[in-house]
Amino acid sequence: MQRQGIRPLFRRGISLEIKLFIALLVALILLTCDARFPNTVEPVRKLVSVVIYPFQRIVLIPRDIFQRINNWFNAANMIRRENELLQKQYIEMAQITTRLSQLTAENYKLRKLLGITDVIKESSIVVEILYESNNSFSQHLIFNKGSKVGVSPGMSVISEGGVVGQIIRVTPVTSEAALVSDHNVSVPVQITRNGLRLITFGLGIPGLLEVRYLTDNFDIKIDDLLVTSGIGGIFPVGLPVAKVIKVEKDHISGYSRAIAESVAHPEYYRHFIVLKIEIN
Repeated sequence: MQRQGIRPLFRRGISLEIKLFIALLVALILLTCDARFPNTVEPVRKLVSVVIYPFQRIVLIPRDIFQRINNWFNAANMIRRENELLQKQYIEMAQITTRLSQLTAENYKLRKLLGITDVIKESSIVVEILYESNNSFSQHLIFNKGSKVGVSPGMSVISEGGVVGQIIRVTPVTSEAALVSDHNVSVPVQITRNGLRLITFGLGIPGLLEVRYLTDNFDIKIDDLLVTSGIGGIFPVGLPVAKVIKVEKDHISGYSRAIAESVAHPEYYRHFIVLKIEIN
């Protein structure tokens, strides 16, 4: 009995080498035909283009997605940089605007301050505050000019509002002034309403002064304006010093005292005038 042959599980086809050769041969033939007979091959080319176009689009989808994502990130980065630049410019403009407003206000105050010098016979010195004394028991200001420009102890310091204080210490380039509210400063004054002469003493509290040992025959009232009397020659005559805000009586001693508030308000100013001579 003849034994039948066993069929192979997979039928072998054309080898890869032959397939490659056939593909190259077909490509060569197509290139030759395209070069020699372009009009004839054109319909075939169009047909092939139409057939493979969907596959081309499918293949290009990842590239398009990547490009869109990349464009989105580039646009986001550009917007972020522009936003940062705009914020920086806004901050700079806000700082410039604020500084301009400050300079305008300071210029206005300085012009008003310099207007006071119209009644001064000869010269005075414009000074700028450097800082305030850190000593809580004294009311002092330190200025940017000293003995090199003629500032000396004892000179009075004024602002647009009135008497600020008195120079107590100088160096060649700085000077220190005690405010009228300092407890070591006393100012001879008089009431504008009736000419009554008094002396104010600093309370050691910012902006506050007192008039001590008032008897019942002293005519002093709330809202009376106290100006320098010129007695003693330290402060010129007629400069505003303070306004009376309270009059109270000490029943134990029998005397009264008046509390007054400085009208100079040095906390609002940077520039002051140091008087070197008398005022008309």
